[in-house]
Amino acid sequence: MTLAHAILLFFAAMAGGLLNSVAGGGGFIAFPALLFTGVNPINANATNTVALWPGTLASVGAYWREFQDRNNWRLLRPLLVVTFFGSILGALLLLKTSEHTFIRLIPFLLGGATLLFIFGGKITAFVRARLARHAAQHASRFAVVAGTFIQLSVAVYIGYFGAGAGILMLALFAVMGMENIHTMNAFKSLFAICANGVAVVTFIIFGKVLWLQAGTMIIGAMIGGYFGAWYAQKLDPKVVRYIVIAIGCTMTAYFTWKIV
Repeated sequence: MTLAHAILLFFAAMAGGLLNSVAGGGGFIAFPALLFTGVNPINANATNTVALWPGTLASVGAYWREFQDRNNWRLLRPLLVVTFFGSILGALLLLKTSEHTFIRLIPFLLGGATLLFIFGGKITAFVRARLARHAAQHASRFAVVAGTFIQLSVAVYIGYFGAGAGILMLALFAVMGMENIHTMNAFKSLFAICANGVAVVTFIIFGKVLWLQAGTMIIGAMIGGYFGAWYAQKLDPKVVRYIVIAIGCTMTAYFTWKIV
């Protein structure tokens, strides 16, 4: 890794950590930055997951009080179990994917995640409308079973790539009968950290993490995450969201052009 590459990865991770703490989408910067420095796509995805994970881990502490309700744990315990297994499956699926195949999947993965961000406002509106209409309802057994299978699919996606999965989990929790948006955000963060943590361990065991790059990016991501959390309330979320979408569209177009 050259000095120029180290500087690029440091600032890309800093920007990614800042975006993750404000609106999400840090992977749109950190992952392509690794590719631009010549890192193998599989190693880049694994290293990106490891680099950004510590920055998101700290966010769980801010939601500690939201985890005290035992009813929420009773509702979501099956989802937490399948999150572990699904993320392992997704990580192993990534490791079994050939470099050539993954390169051709990159535009679709980035494009799909970008679409989640573009339509995230409508999904959020659906969540809020659902909460308003069914605030007194509890999740049915069918909703819990269906939600468990959906979360399994989401966890596989997180282990494999993961960008934009938080929006899917928020919608899923609302359908299952959760009422408090702060509680939903808390469990979304917890599930994402668990899924990515399992993927991190899997990538480490199979030796897919480039530690020199990862170490440089971890420092940058933690700095970006700290300042992002500090200034989050001063930033206009819409502006940040537009920036993330613009970056996602640009990266999708670039990698589409690269493989054509």
